[in-house]
Amino acid sequence: MEKLTENLISGKARAEYIEVKPNVRLHITDAGEGRPVVMIHGWPLSDEMYEYQYNTLIKNNFRVIGITLRGFGKSDKPYGAYDYDVHASDIKEVLCKLDVKNAVLVGFSMGGSIAIRYVSVDDGAHVSRLVLAGAAAPIWTQRDDFKYNLPKSAVDELIALNDKDRPQLLANFGKIFSATENSLNEGIRNWLNGINLSASSYATAQCLIALRDTDLRSDMKKINIPTLIMHGKKDKICSFELAEQMNAGIKNSHIVVFENSGHSMFLEETDKFNSELIKFAKK
Repeated sequence: MEKLTENLISGKARAEYIEVKPNVRLHITDAGEGRPVVMIHGWPLSDEMYEYQYNTLIKNNFRVIGITLRGFGKSDKPYGAYDYDVHASDIKEVLCKLDVKNAVLVGFSMGGSIAIRYVSVDDGAHVSRLVLAGAAAPIWTQRDDFKYNLPKSAVDELIALNDKDRPQLLANFGKIFSATENSLNEGIRNWLNGINLSASSYATAQCLIALRDTDLRSDMKKINIPTLIMHGKKDKICSFELAEQMNAGIKNSHIVVFENSGHSMFLEETDKFNSELIKFAKK
């Protein structure tokens, strides 16, 4: 509290952008005091998606650190690789520069996939708890030995539509984001669509490729920290079967089911999402 008071008196502001590579700066939300909760957004959103988590976490004495991945939101949008290794490396750079320790890492959708990759290689240097919310893992698309979720051809169609009519892609995505088309009010839907439109077309497509092709089953075996899996029972983007597969593949994990939610449980059942996150983060 003394440190917070000093910052308020001095007018010292925290960095809103952190350079992770030459000419690549990521937008950061960094607010509050206490145990850090690091939040990674989903495709094709930005850290702004967590607006209604930030407020509650700060009031409950947590420091929130939202990271917008390269290519999205207010972060830089360079040409180049956009696989999970690149994103995990960027996250590591942010946490190193902010000297973050003992953090709770939260990943939503594609952010959950990236969080799994990060924890599998970071070995707990910055993170001691993991939250996977509607995560697109362990694999987003079907394989001969993995019969869950989407066929690869469905993602190929999304990539083709991105290259032809990205607003239509986002409109289609919005219709299946929640349990029903009207689970979220019009204002919230428009707000989310505005965030989605701020992504680069190139990053949008490249991350779809990563989602389509990446297999995280071996990564899950390397996770040793307590893990909370939150998942909507009516999720049309990452089926509930994926949550069951993550629970089976990650030791020391447990599932909290959101019976009335689709993919957007953080907005459909906000109070439950926030309370479960806070309860887990306080342990």
